[in-house]
This record gives sequence, C-alpha cells and structure tokens, in this order.
Amino acid sequence: MNRTDLLVKVLDSTYDKESWYAPFKAAIEGLTAQQASWKPSGEATKSIWENVNHLIYYKERLAVNIAGREWNNPLDGDQTFFLTEQSGDEYEWSKVVERAEIAQRNLRDILSKTSSEKLGENSHEEKLLDIMLHDAYHTGQIMLIRKMQGAWPSER
Repeated sequence: MNRTDLLVKVLDSTYDKESWYAPFKAAIEGLTAQQASWKPSGEATKSIWENVNHLIYYKERLAVNIAGREWNNPLDGDQTFFLTEQSGDEYEWSKVVERAEIAQRNLRDILSKTSSEKLGENSHEEKLLDIMLHDAYHTGQIMLIRKMQGAWPSER
C-alpha cells in the first residue's frame, strides 16, 4: 500500500469506515435539526451543527489547496463554526449534512489522485493528518453532546 492509499484509508476511517472508534457519519446519523442546534450550558460551548460547519470548512479549504486552486473564503477559526446559519429547520440541516458528505467525497477524490510526491509539497500531507485528527476530536465532541441530550443510540 502506497502512502496516498494509506492516507485515503485513514481519511475513510474518520468519516464512515468504523474501526475502533465511531466515525463522523455515524456520529451525526439520525440527528434532527433541533438536536443538531442544541447547546449544553456554558459560554464557550458549540452545538453539533456548529461543529459540523467547522469540519466542513477545513475539508473544503484543504481540498482546494491540494488541487492547486486558490481558496476564496478566508475565515478565522471562530467564524468557521458559523459557516451556515443554524436555523433548526430540517431541510437546512439536511443540506449541511449533504455538504459534509460532499466535502468528504471531494477531499477523498482529490487525495486519491494525488501522488505521494505532491503530498509532500506545501505541507499537504501534514495538513491531511491534522484534518483527520481534527475530525476525530470533533466527532468525539459530537458524540458527547448527543449523550448529554440522551440522543446517542444505546446499541453503540
């Protein structure tokens, strides 16, 4: 297995291929817009919706960078949580879930077509590894929020 194939495999495990921890897709599966919008008490807390926005932003940006294009939506870290407006509307939430799927698919497609040599340029491989760790971290937060709501499936 070459380096690119290994990175694709790990990227998949953080998104939808369960290994020894639950992946992102399972963490948001079956959520309603109301559940996705709910926040635990505390000034610095984020909702699941906001966490998903944050993850989408960084995947979209990295895919554009690896593809060699210019990123035209610079946001600071705090702004990324508000990439889409949290409305509590089921249709709007479904669009966010779909955008997360598209962001993953695009990054995966670009990565699978990128040589190991190109991944070494501009710290792309390092940024990919950061994205994967970042996704796992925020997926854990999403699961914790669901558990706080009583919305985490008992069979998990």
